[in-house]
Amino acid sequence: MADGSVGGFVGERFPAVREAFERNLNSGDDVGASFAATKDGEMIVDLWGGWADEAKTRPWEKDTIVNVYSTTKTMTALTALLVADRGELDFDAPVAKYWPEFAQNGKADIKVSHLMSHSSGLAGWEETITTEDLYDWEKVTSLLAAQAPWWEPGTASGYHATTQGFLVGEVIRRITGRTVGTVFREEIAEPLGADFHIGLPASEDARVADLIPPPPGTEFGDGATNPFVIKMSKSPKLDIGATKTRAWRGAELPAVGGTGNARSIALAHTILANGGTVNGKRFMSEAGVRKALEPQIEGKDLVFDAPMKFGMGFGLPGSGLPLSKGTIFWGGYGGSLVLIDLDAHTTIAYAMNKMGATTLGDMRAFGVAMPILAEAELAK
Repeated sequence: MADGSVGGFVGERFPAVREAFERNLNSGDDVGASFAATKDGEMIVDLWGGWADEAKTRPWEKDTIVNVYSTTKTMTALTALLVADRGELDFDAPVAKYWPEFAQNGKADIKVSHLMSHSSGLAGWEETITTEDLYDWEKVTSLLAAQAPWWEPGTASGYHATTQGFLVGEVIRRITGRTVGTVFREEIAEPLGADFHIGLPASEDARVADLIPPPPGTEFGDGATNPFVIKMSKSPKLDIGATKTRAWRGAELPAVGGTGNARSIALAHTILANGGTVNGKRFMSEAGVRKALEPQIEGKDLVFDAPMKFGMGFGLPGSGLPLSKGTIFWGGYGGSLVLIDLDAHTTIAYAMNKMGATTLGDMRAFGVAMPILAEAELAK
């Protein structure tokens, strides 16, 4: 929309969704954003609006995309579930079965499921690295293979903010001979027509919205006393400005570097919401989809210092987030979010450029999503 107004559509049952979305933009809670939802594989909401930059010179268009930080993890998890469903990956197997070098420093018994559930003890790099080092896949994965866990694997989760994508991604690469971004693109994004990228081609740069950092003093690691968070926030030091660079966008950063919009996020996850079949094409078996719901670990997360419950690559409802049974979710630093209700066959996604002081999605998305969540619950 040339003037930054709201475009797209909402189903006739959801006028309140559009009202909430517009309210976020009009109040300044959002600068530019997109919100989408699917039901039984059909798009029932697809909204976008506002501005792609803080100066409000570029409207947020239908095809505007943005870095969504940790919502990228859900695409990596989906790719791993796909590979596992084909029988090529066993989540209960030791990581070292696929990646022999990983067995160093007491890690021979760490399972792939520990990587998927943030419980491997490799929440960050022991050695100091820079943002530029993240673009060197061989370097950062070799460092992880060599280092010792920060706690006893499998005993607790500790959010693997940046490392999880490299860990799971390297397992996928060892099995398939392709990078996780390539497998995701060839087997999920392109067949579905989902405009989400783990490694963005330079040809798409003009469509990318600029992230607007959260308020000063609220960025990840600011004022931290948790020793894990302190180490993670310094190695590498978080640089939101890096998301505007070609190096960041083009690199495969499968935990934090994905670029897309709400429509593409919701569309990709219809595979899980619809029991593995989308538009008549079977991507996965029903059983392979339900693996995502299998609880892996629950308790106080050593990084978040809060109760968390993880399934196979996704968060599960728990005391901290009273979503309905059958729902898996995750959010990205600053506010992006995806919810997938496997029982109601519904996906909900939100992506924005004005970052809030949160690593797990925030209330802007939930406020817009509430009418859809309520109907999904009633339909069960």
